[in-house]
Parts: sequence; C-alpha cells; structure tokens
Amino acid sequence: MRGRSAAAGVAGAVGALAAWDLLQTRHSILRNFPVVGHLRFALEAVGPELRQYIVTDNDQERPFSRDQRRWVYTSAKSQDRYFGFGTDNDLERVHNYLIAKHAAFPVAPPPDDPGHPDPDRPLPCAKVLGAARGRAGAFRPASIVNVSAMSFGSLSAAAISALNRGAALAGTLHNTGEGGVSAHHLQGGDLVWQIGTGYFGCRTDDGRFDLARLVDRVAATPQVRAIEIKLSQGAKPGMGGMLPGPKVTPEIAAMRQVPVGVDCRSPGAHTAFHDVDSMLDVVEAIADATGLPVGIKSAVGEEAFWRDLVHQMATTGRGVDFVTVDGGEGGTGAAPLVYSDHVALPFKWGFPRVYRAFAEADLHEQVVFVGSGKLGLPENALLALALGCDLVNVGRTAMFALGCVQAQRCHTGRCPTGVATQSPWLQRGLDPASKSVRVASYLATLRFELESLGRTCGHPHPGLVTADQVELLDVDLESVRLDELFDYEPGWGLPSRADRAAIADIMTVGPR
Repeated sequence: MRGRSAAAGVAGAVGALAAWDLLQTRHSILRNFPVVGHLRFALEAVGPELRQYIVTDNDQERPFSRDQRRWVYTSAKSQDRYFGFGTDNDLERVHNYLIAKHAAFPVAPPPDDPGHPDPDRPLPCAKVLGAARGRAGAFRPASIVNVSAMSFGSLSAAAISALNRGAALAGTLHNTGEGGVSAHHLQGGDLVWQIGTGYFGCRTDDGRFDLARLVDRVAATPQVRAIEIKLSQGAKPGMGGMLPGPKVTPEIAAMRQVPVGVDCRSPGAHTAFHDVDSMLDVVEAIADATGLPVGIKSAVGEEAFWRDLVHQMATTGRGVDFVTVDGGEGGTGAAPLVYSDHVALPFKWGFPRVYRAFAEADLHEQVVFVGSGKLGLPENALLALALGCDLVNVGRTAMFALGCVQAQRCHTGRCPTGVATQSPWLQRGLDPASKSVRVASYLATLRFELESLGRTCGHPHPGLVTADQVELLDVDLESVRLDELFDYEPGWGLPSRADRAAIADIMTVGPR
C-alpha cells in the first residue's frame, strides 16, 4: 500500500508540474516539453562546471558562445549581467580580439541617466534618414539599435508579433524581411519594409514588381517608415530566398500570393532592374511615389558594384538614402554550407570597402550606413559604429531574447522554442506578451552598454567613437588600430559636423 501511495504521490506531483509548465508563459521549452524540459535547465545550471572539467570553455561554442548567449539571456530577463573573477579569455593568444581604448577623462552621464537599461530612454541616430536627398518622409531614427530583417514565414507569427511589440516598447525600427508586411508586424512598432526578388506584397500575378501595389500598401500602413531593397544577404548571397513548403501555410501563401505547401523560392536576382543605373531608377520611382527614404541591403562581394553606385550618385543626382551592409557571418537564413562558410566577406572586412567607396567620393555624410551580421553584442556593435555605421541591426541575438536556444533547426520547421516554425503546437510555447518585454529589455540593454562605452571613450554618443579608438589584438602581443588596418583618413566614420553638433545637443538636453 505504501508503494502505491508513494507512486500516486509522485504521479500527482509530476501531473501538477506538467500542468504548471503548460500554463506558464516564461519558458517556451517548458510549455512545449513539460516536465522533461526541466532537464535542459538543470544541465544549463551545471554547464560551467561541465565545460570547465569535461567539454569546452565558455568561449568556444559557435556561432555564439555560451558567454555571449548568457549575456543576451540575462539582458532580456533584466538579470545580473556581471561576470566575476576577470575574463576567461586568453588575451595573449587571440586573433582579431577587440579592445576599446578608454579616455583618461570619460564623459559623465547626463543628469537624467537612470543608470540602468531603460526601454523608454532612446539613443537616436546621429543622422536624419532621407534628409540629404530631401525625402518628404525623412526622419531621425530614435534608436541606433534596430531589429534586423526576418520574415514572417521563416519565423512564426508569435515570434514576429513579439519582435514588433518589443520594438514598439523600445522605440526601435523593425525590418519586415523579404516576406512582406503581415498582420503580425502591426503590433505598434515602426517598420522598414524590405523588398526582395520575390516582391512579396507588391507583385503582379506573374511575380514581377508592381509599384502601384507598393504605393497602396504604404498608404494603408503608416507604420512603414522606409523601404529597403534587398540585393543579397550574408547567409547566401546570389541565391535568393527559399521558404520550405511545410512553412507555407494558407496565411503565408495568401500574403505572398503563392501556392500553399509548396516551396516558395525567390530568384537570385531582381527582374525590376539589371544594373546600377536601372536600380537607381527604381529607387527614385519608389521615393517619388511614397515620399519615404529608400535604401539597399547587400552582402559585400565584388567592389565594382559599389564604385559604380558611387559614380552614379555623384554624377546623376539619383541615389539611395541608406545602405545596409550584411556580413558573411550573418545567419538568420539557412544556406548551403559552402555559402555560409565561403561566400561574402565578413562584416569587419566588407563594410570598410563600402564605406571607403563613399568616403573617397565625399558622399559618406549623405548616406545612413546600417550594419548587420553578428552585431548584437556591445563590442561588435561598437566596432561597427567606429567604422562608420550609423545604425546596427540585430537578428539572431533578438531571437535569443525570444527564447532561441541555438538548436540550429531553423530550416526544418521543428524549432523547439516556437521561434522559427509554423507548427501551432511549437508556437504555443512562445507567448508574445512576455517575450516582447524581453526583446525590449535586450534592445535597451545593448543601447545602454553602447552609450556607456561611448562615454568611456570620451564621447556623449557611441556614434562619435572613431576608428583609432578601437584596436584589434593578435598573437605575439601585436595589435593594430582600425584606422590603420583599413587606412581610414581623419574624420572618416563620423557624421557631418552639423550632425555631430545636433546629436551632442540631443544627448545633453534631449530631443526638441
């Protein structure tokens, strides 16, 4: 009898735990895998000891290390982000290890600084997007950190909804990805509508670009603040996009105007234009018809394209308002291994080539530069800003804030945390209301640490950090400054004098 009673007690406890797991909204894993999901958290708790004595250290896992993911998770949960007992990185045997050079006399925080991450505290862009070309819809982005392009379809409805709600809470922009604008993008956050080679949301019945449909959609969607034409992405440049058939639900098929359950492929190249000249015609046509800033997104391969773009802008009066440079290490889209590993330059090497092309033509102050490709960590984002980026987009780290555990099943439709799947069962684990708060907290924390780093380097705004204030360590105690490595001239990487004065004023007394 005692055995039966004990068994009944255990069964009751397990049942109660399962019920609790199914009803709670904090942990996607536990909602989707009640009871057994606790094993993951138990292993995570003893992870440092396992890695230290048995497996790997905190900095070896890829594509994001345990330390990097822990920083994002604690930031999203508003927990303690401090690490004790010094760095566990071997600084004398490292390659391309970033060091920010602090100023002897750092800038004091402004009187209204809360001293902790605050989603309500903006960190605005130093440039006004679209102002240089006189766009009617020109605006100064309220946040230098924004959510990168991830389509509804690749990500679940719950994930897109949580990202947009989080963007609204933190006052950031949310890039739609090439899948177009869905109802899940309309949860309060401002949008950058990305247009890829499939022209989803602005296409004719035979899949070609339809300007009239784009204009109608923009008119009906005031949340759209800018248009981004995607030429390529870091994960698989030249391949276009591919949404596997199991992810093409009736809702997604209707939105994209494609068949249900069939692989949805985007071509590798655009049909609306075929060279820089015709591309700029499309850019200006969109800008004239909508009044919005229009830019391009591309990974970096051949340099001739960028030289031609700069030449056309300098001689024809046409041009883009912003350029988003995606590093080859970017990875929100699944790709063949050879593309992930060997096609497109990493951000650190690709972006300076693009920036140099504009700077040598004295056009760098007229364009807002956006960086993406593993820039969701403070040190990487600071490097991007020092090289000349005005904004940074975050993708995979925003997914971590949603609950992603780096299972690397994004392309299978079986994401265990409900982020990158269209399975109703797996999506149930992701509660948009609670996860949106975590997204906002992460975005605010990244801004907070960037602002802190900027003041540490002697500037009121991190966008004013210069390339000579960042060094890269290498083996044998060698190091090189970014400006020396990429042969930057004095003043490159900074906004114009007028924009610098404006942003310094904003950081001192607030927006007017």
